[in-house]
Amino acid sequence: STGIALQGVPLEAHDIDLQTDALGAYAIGQRLSAFVVTPVHERISPRIRSHFGVFVIDGVTVEVMGDVQKLIDSHWEDPVAVAPERRWVTLADAQVPVLSLVYEERAYRALGRLERAELLSRWLDDNPGMVL
Repeated sequence: STGIALQGVPLEAHDIDLQTDALGAYAIGQRLSAFVVTPVHERISPRIRSHFGVFVIDGVTVEVMGDVQKLIDSHWEDPVAVAPERRWVTLADAQVPVLSLVYEERAYRALGRLERAELLSRWLDDNPGMVL
């Protein structure tokens, strides 16, 4: 939700999700080792699997996910290729990578999180010039 909010969608962010490939997830896990709550490991849930870890930095929860795959029609999709979906937003003097809102809307819909998907769909329809 942080990446979505950074792109102008009015919603409250509760944590920071970092999505990368498996190698990136473990590398981030090593760099954040002083803040680990749950080390990066392979995690499989009913609808999603990834290399997942949780960290808390100054009270902010950071979830790291590598090689995210969604279970669609009884088969696992290929891991998400993050680079083509990455967009950049300016925050203070820094360029921050986020996932495109179009990708986010599709991903939420695929996971059955229709309320969030509809919020994004409406926002995209109402703000075509704001889409990165």
